[in-house]
Amino acid sequence: MEKSETALMLKGYGLTTAEMIYRLPDHRHVLNSFVWQDYDLAPDYPRLFDFIAYWQDAIDGPLHSVRFVHRKLIAPGEWRNVTGEFTYH
Repeated sequence: MEKSETALMLKGYGLTTAEMIYRLPDHRHVLNSFVWQDYDLAPDYPRLFDFIAYWQDAIDGPLHSVRFVHRKLIAPGEWRNVTGEFTYH
């Protein structure tokens, strides 16, 4: 079962977005792009590199280049447990 996004972020995962530029199988001179996004751990990026390995093994369009960004959405100092809420008119 997949863990929730919040649980992953609290364990240090961040949102990784990668753009794969690849060559079309039938027209090698034409480039196309594919955007992939998942929660991953920096600096090793195991999920990203697993996906790139899968692409190279199972997809006919060879990769030309890959560029990616990584952003931690929750830092350890930003999380706090709120037990109540007050409203003021």
